[in-house]
Amino acid sequence: MTAKISYADVEVGTELPAQTFPVTRATLVQYAGASGDFNPIHWNEKFAKEVGLPDVIGHGMFTMAEAIRVVTDWVGDPGAVVEYGVRFTRPVVVPNDEQGAVIEVSGKVAAKLDEHERTVRVDLTATSAGQKVLGMSRAVVRLA
Repeated sequence: MTAKISYADVEVGTELPAQTFPVTRATLVQYAGASGDFNPIHWNEKFAKEVGLPDVIGHGMFTMAEAIRVVTDWVGDPGAVVEYGVRFTRPVVVPNDEQGAVIEVSGKVAAKLDEHERTVRVDLTATSAGQKVLGMSRAVVRLA
């Protein structure tokens, strides 16, 4: 695959389509199985509260993975992501109910980095329950 977005067609400030990602306790169990991260803060409410958390929390790497989907869906090729990093600012609290939590992600092109390499920096904003859950969430993406 190759990027479906052209470097020439993108300007600083270009907004990526925002997305929302539901997270339930079942989602966390599935992710734990896939990742091998069975830390009880991600599935055991009693344990999570005993260690000072408000409730079970989502895996940080899960939150990070959901956020980058805004970029990969926009560019059309996960291989176009050259670099990606975040700071975990707040956990995604996932209550034990039918709704769970929602991660809301938006992004915009913050800089055109290298015309020869056709790279841009995309800054992402990820929130849950009105709180920013990822800080300094940035991806370098190679465009067509």
